[in-house]
Amino acid sequence: MKNILIIHTGGTISMLEDKDTGEVNTTKKHPLLSFKEFLQIHANIEEQIVFDLPSPQITPIHMLQLGKSINHLIEKYDGIVVTHGTDTLEETAYFLDLMLTTKKPIIVTGAMRSSNEIGSDALYNLISSVRVAADENAKNKGVLVVMNDEIHTAEYVTKTSTSNVATFQSPQYGPIGIVTKESIIFNHTIINHSTLTVEALSNHQVILLKAFAGMDQTIIQAIHSINPDGVVIEALGQGNLPDKTIPAIKQMIEKHIPIILVSRCYRGNVQPTYGYNGGGKQLKKIGVIFANGLTGQKARIKLLIALEKTKDFNELQAMFEN
Repeated sequence: MKNILIIHTGGTISMLEDKDTGEVNTTKKHPLLSFKEFLQIHANIEEQIVFDLPSPQITPIHMLQLGKSINHLIEKYDGIVVTHGTDTLEETAYFLDLMLTTKKPIIVTGAMRSSNEIGSDALYNLISSVRVAADENAKNKGVLVVMNDEIHTAEYVTKTSTSNVATFQSPQYGPIGIVTKESIIFNHTIINHSTLTVEALSNHQVILLKAFAGMDQTIIQAIHSINPDGVVIEALGQGNLPDKTIPAIKQMIEKHIPIILVSRCYRGNVQPTYGYNGGGKQLKKIGVIFANGLTGQKARIKLLIALEKTKDFNELQAMFEN
């Protein structure tokens, strides 16, 4: 049998519901530690608790520490499963996907309902993740997210519902595979997988901003005043912004502050199509970098790591656009 390590970091999967108040909160003992017998059917299991944090409290520094722990431990195991709160699960998964170079399966999972709630998905998602981590075909696919009988790549998965157990979806390409009662089935494969290994994180300030109708340069000027290291903008449509934002964007670019553009749409890529003032073609011309297929939160994670490597415009452009 395969040797699988489970690393717990907190989140709903590690919490319990108070039956009197309905409140879901942390508990002194991880509730899934007592279910090891269900996991041992599929692999030899060892467990560690690295953090015990609700995922809104997870920072990139925690993500880096988790990645370093995985790098240190992976030689001893055939695969690793990370349990995590769902609110920032996709960001941690993508950070690990960029950072880690191992070919062994690294699976991130969580739960939308704590283990003592009716209809809990906690134990089931954990069992499914162990099964995927122990599957030979899960190798060489980067970090995977396993939730609700589906296997997703860390790069494209996102949380789509506040409470539905089927919240994690990959709107652009769909899941890479599925988990059935009998089998782990991969329907797709990874063609390209790039990494940006990192040993430390500086205190870079990268702002994430969403475009909206009637937006002007006021908020961009306010952001510029704090001298950020980079800005990610979720633009309209294929990559367009209201024309009144352009003067402030030009000023930031002239100060060598990288601006990364994604779409606020959850499908499709940004591209320099429209030539009007504020259109993608103009934004590209003045030096805005177009991120290929990433959500805003993941483009921010990538820029945080990329800035540890370089601040050169051409190199950053190549990292995001190629």
